[in-house]
Amino acid sequence: MYLSKDQTEKTEVTCIRNRADVIYDFKVSFFTMGQLPNFPWNLLERELENDSSSELILDILKQTCLHPLCCKHPPSVRYRRLFLSQLIKRVIEVYYGREPLDELYDALGEVLGVEEGTECYKSYLLPCGEAVSLSESTAVISEGTTGLVTWEAALYLAEWALENTHLFTDRTVLELGSGVGLTGIAVCRSCSPSSYVFSDCHLSVLHRLRDNVQLNGLDNQNSPRVSVEHLDWEEVTEKQLREIGAATVIAAGRNMVWLYSIQSVKLKILFKGNVPSVETSFTINTAYVDSVRNDLYICISGIQHEVMTGPVTHVFFYNRQATIEMIKLYI
Repeated sequence: MYLSKDQTEKTEVTCIRNRADVIYDFKVSFFTMGQLPNFPWNLLERELENDSSSELILDILKQTCLHPLCCKHPPSVRYRRLFLSQLIKRVIEVYYGREPLDELYDALGEVLGVEEGTECYKSYLLPCGEAVSLSESTAVISEGTTGLVTWEAALYLAEWALENTHLFTDRTVLELGSGVGLTGIAVCRSCSPSSYVFSDCHLSVLHRLRDNVQLNGLDNQNSPRVSVEHLDWEEVTEKQLREIGAATVIAAGRNMVWLYSIQSVKLKILFKGNVPSVETSFTINTAYVDSVRNDLYICISGIQHEVMTGPVTHVFFYNRQATIEMIKLYI
């Protein structure tokens, strides 16, 4: 057990961490394919300096490359190679030339013999202990779209939903631009909606989305009722939304997240680029990143709004350097 310092926006918080925390941090980071420099390497090295046995390294291996989840839904081949190489390097540095575990080299040797593909899996651990496993593209842009990977906006919105389950419980939820499905699957697993409609307009994304819905067992259950629909943001009509009967509509993309808490079924949304034009009255909660901040404020100029509190609990491992805020608009 030892002390570590966690940085927040304005304060520095000292926390008590133990070996189990280090192992869990490695597990969460590994399965989301987090950036390797952001792993808790300094905490690992501190533990290794105080314990010359190999138990910790073996435990980390069992919770990452040797975990059953990795065998079933593995991160990319390249990522596993880099992770194991970095782990071996750190062990050698701490033990001053002492050879690492044979299991480390065995795991690296196994992955070196695997050919890299165009698809991989990322798994996001929910507070309930379940994992959302997603088939994603190994490239940021593939098949003419960026919708085949999970973006920070989707993770941010999912965390916010986990803290505001009352906005989804026993409601019909429509998600526009579902991408590979992270937000929707997390809501279905943890927020108890009565039904959930995933949607997207890109055919390749829809195909991957249906696969991920099936992968996570949402296609063969009665509650919530789940469907995957082809829906174009620019062509969504009042009639379509009325037929779906959604009480809540959410959308998460690369640059912006929108949460619509609908007060009326008489709704028509016209998307022009990244800026929405809205007819009729309802409440919008918008989360956005810096790259569209100016466009957003131009959009909401003259509209009553307030900055909301974003998700407090950090559930998922992702880049939090970009500023993401929640804005509530009264239209």
